[in-house]
Amino acid sequence: MRKAARLFEIIQILRLAKKPVTGAQMAETLEVTVRSIYRDIAALQAMRVPIEGGRGIGYILRPGFDLPPLMFSIEETEAIALALALLARTGDEELKAAAGRVNQKITAAVPEPLRLAFRSRALHAWGTIAPSPAGIDLALVRRAIRDEQKLELDYRDELGRATERTIRPVALIYYSETANIVGWCELRQAIRNFRADRVEHCEAVGAYFPGEGNRLRELWISGWKTT
Repeated sequence: MRKAARLFEIIQILRLAKKPVTGAQMAETLEVTVRSIYRDIAALQAMRVPIEGGRGIGYILRPGFDLPPLMFSIEETEAIALALALLARTGDEELKAAAGRVNQKITAAVPEPLRLAFRSRALHAWGTIAPSPAGIDLALVRRAIRDEQKLELDYRDELGRATERTIRPVALIYYSETANIVGWCELRQAIRNFRADRVEHCEAVGAYFPGEGNRLRELWISGWKTT
C-alpha cells in the first residue's frame, strides 16, 4: 500500500473508532509494521490532522475534523465504473442519464491515475440491453416507492387479460429483459409482481401509504423461498 493511501486509511480508522486505537492494531489492519504507523501518525500530525494520543495508549481523532473529498482505491474505482456501465443495460432512462453524470463528476474529481479507470473503457458490461417500457416511466415508480405513493396501473398479464390495479409499490427489480415492480395489490390483497413491459398505462394517484413501505418490503422478503 502506498503511503498516501495508508495515511488516508489511518484517518478512516480513527474516524470510525469509538475508543483509542493502538499503533499495533492499525499495523495489523493495514499489514505494515508498527514503526511505519508511528511515522505515518507523525506525518499526519505535521500536516495538522488533529490526532491525539501516544505509543502504548492509542490514538484518537479529535471531533470536528473533515476529510478532503472522498477518494477511492483503484479497485473501488473500477467497481464504480463497472456498476455505472451495468446501469446502461436497464430500461430506466433517468438512471442511465444519472449514471453518465456520476461518471463525469467522478472523472473530474479524482486524480489522473484513477481518472483513467473511467476513460479507458477497459471494463464492459455486455449482454442484453432491456428496452425502455412503453407504458410506464420507471422514474415515476422509483419516486412513488420513495414517497410511499400509490400507483394506478392498466396491466395485461401473460395471457393477455387486461385489469386495472391500484398498488402500493415497494421495490423495483431490474432484470436483463425487463423490470419488475413489486407492490401490494389492493385488488388481490397480496404482494404481487408486475412486469414493466406489460403495463399499458401508469399514473400516480393522490393517495399515500405513509410508514407502510418497510413493513410491506419485509412481508415480500419473508415470502422468498430459501434452500
